[in-house]
Amino acid sequence: MIELGKYQVLEVCQMTANGIYLCEPDTKGIRKVLLPTREVPPQVKLKDKIRVFIYKDSEDREIATTADVPLTVGDTAVLKVKQVTRIGAFLDWGLSKDLLLPYKEQTIKVKEGDNVLAALYIDKSDRLCATMKVYDYLKTGSGYRTGDSVSGFVYDIIDAFGAFVAVDNVYSALIPNNELFIPLKYGDVVEARVSHIREDNKLTLSLRDKSYKQMDTDAQLILNCLKEEGGFLPYHDKSDAKDIKNRFRMSKNAFKRAVGRLYKNGYIIIEDDGIRLQNNK
Repeated sequence: MIELGKYQVLEVCQMTANGIYLCEPDTKGIRKVLLPTREVPPQVKLKDKIRVFIYKDSEDREIATTADVPLTVGDTAVLKVKQVTRIGAFLDWGLSKDLLLPYKEQTIKVKEGDNVLAALYIDKSDRLCATMKVYDYLKTGSGYRTGDSVSGFVYDIIDAFGAFVAVDNVYSALIPNNELFIPLKYGDVVEARVSHIREDNKLTLSLRDKSYKQMDTDAQLILNCLKEEGGFLPYHDKSDAKDIKNRFRMSKNAFKRAVGRLYKNGYIIIEDDGIRLQNNK
């Protein structure tokens, strides 16, 4: 069966001036698809087998290509918006016919030049289309372990949960709200750490390092802020967690650990209304 939107190994069953026709091996050419002349391998002959991707040309005819396509049906990839028209956006995926991203499949308004994370599907009219609604297309079982460093594409932000990320543009992951210490938006590429692997093998990520490593970074940040503010900061154990998060981009617990490190090393004095830089520091 010749399948749209997938790579297949097909057999040369007819040779013409316009290219070669491919069919499934041992089917006697009942259903054929054209591989245009410009893509025909040299010295090809009848019965040769060729790996091709099947899509539709501008006249809505099935056609084969030997090109490397970044995604097949059911897969995800980051593609660039090439054009925006009245029917939707068109994405560059390396083929002569650009890939349609219908308006109803867009999760944000896109413009020319944007990068979008898209999945490939076949619509009701038997056409290949893209969707930005990728949650159900992302994979699990990445093979990453807790503590591994990963890179991912932010494809959605939901206030009740956090930032949804496609690790390697493929694997399902979430940065929960309690780990969001910097503002993120659609299309951001983040470097993160795997903090937990759920029972369904989806990843939970943190933008911060392990606490014992992050403590030094946080302590240095607070020390720099103290110097910038003339040696005093009005933050302490009873400060609101949101105020600490907004000021230092860290949790209250991380703030307390860093302050403890600075105090232990003699850099600060802890007062009732805040922390103060030691005069000799």
